[in-house]
Amino acid sequence: MGRLLLPCVTILMLTACATGSSRPSGRVLEAVIPGTSTRVAVSEGELEPRSTGSYTLRAYAGSDARFPFDRFIAGIVRPRDGSPERILFSDLDHDGHPEIIVVIRSAGSGDFLCAEAFQLRVMTLSLVESACGLPKDADPVRALEARLKRAAEPAAGKHTPAPRR
Repeated sequence: MGRLLLPCVTILMLTACATGSSRPSGRVLEAVIPGTSTRVAVSEGELEPRSTGSYTLRAYAGSDARFPFDRFIAGIVRPRDGSPERILFSDLDHDGHPEIIVVIRSAGSGDFLCAEAFQLRVMTLSLVESACGLPKDADPVRALEARLKRAAEPAAGKHTPAPRR
């Protein structure tokens, strides 16, 4: 029996190590889009360091409270420099549908923020705007609104040529 103990312990330790390494490296944030049953989830890329890599934003129908993640709608993968910190919602484009805002905090000494806004339309998630390098105490919603406003304004000082005759 003593001869079997060492191989059994070795097998148990190898199994524990293999199982532990296949677990997701990051955490998952989740929220419900206001006024809907649609759930969104944000997670860091598996096997990536906490400070850099990618993140996914996924949307689910959420129509059955017992199984809120059973009906996948859409998803998108984005690069990240830091860790996803929170999910916010705001109707940035004033179309009556809130945009999904993912806030990422950098891992460096600056503690900077990055905010990315997404639209969910039917079965498609698309990036609306991104504001990175924000101070650690910045309001991500206001920063995104300012960027969208600047993008909508005509370029100052550009001359529009007169039509040809």
